[in-house]
Amino acid sequence: MTVSWFDAAVLGLLQGLTEFLPVSSSAHIRIAAEFLPSGADPGAGFTAITQIGTEAAVLVYFRKDIFRIANAWISQAILRRPHEADQARLGWLIMIGSLPIVVLGLLFKDQIEHGLRNLYITATMLIAFGIVLGLADHFGRKVIPLERLTWRHGVLFGLAQAMALVPGVSRSGGTISAGLLMGYTREAAARYSFLLAIPAVLGSGFYQLAKSIGQDTPVAPGATALATLIAFVVGYLVIVGFLKLVSTRSYMPFVYYRVALGLSLIALLAVGYIVP
Repeated sequence: MTVSWFDAAVLGLLQGLTEFLPVSSSAHIRIAAEFLPSGADPGAGFTAITQIGTEAAVLVYFRKDIFRIANAWISQAILRRPHEADQARLGWLIMIGSLPIVVLGLLFKDQIEHGLRNLYITATMLIAFGIVLGLADHFGRKVIPLERLTWRHGVLFGLAQAMALVPGVSRSGGTISAGLLMGYTREAAARYSFLLAIPAVLGSGFYQLAKSIGQDTPVAPGATALATLIAFVVGYLVIVGFLKLVSTRSYMPFVYYRVALGLSLIALLAVGYIVP
């Protein structure tokens, strides 16, 4: 069954609302699709393409940070000129930290696009990694700024991001939890989560976009473009609000929400209201 324009717009709105929150945008799109009029799973490709919109919001919001990092990296790595060491190192770490999700994404491509989209898996990941986020927020020291990011921690951030290949884990949730457990401040963990996602998400999105050209997909190209545009606008607004929120508040509301959503999903599956 083909996803309608209305359904695509709703899913684009949901993508923008949830991509940067530690609640798993892929899980929300997968679940919401079951309750929309078309009732069709838009597929992993649709999710990846609409994430181009939310990552475009990251590029706009963090444009000054990205320019500083890129300028420092080019000066050091290519032009061999002395530059801001911290910014150049951050550029290297973003590239190295992106490797785990790229490698694992290619190795387990079929499972990601099919088997791992089972809703029982999604529900389990929502609950399990919600608890991980709660523990990280409670026990993390929250004292290290982003400027003190080390090579070892950069790689660990990348491995945590790779767990988001499973719907329900959450890209931001995984990296933020890792950051808190390693002692980084809430804002530092969130900011690096956004920056680290840029290469992997844009790469995945454009790969899926190229692969979908000329193919019969669950969502029409025009409807996908609309969803991507909506995701961009809403995603930008969420970034602004989320960074202000995490600088003063804990992540516990997101923990309670994830656990409640996961348990509700299991209950709906158990009674046969929706199928896995």
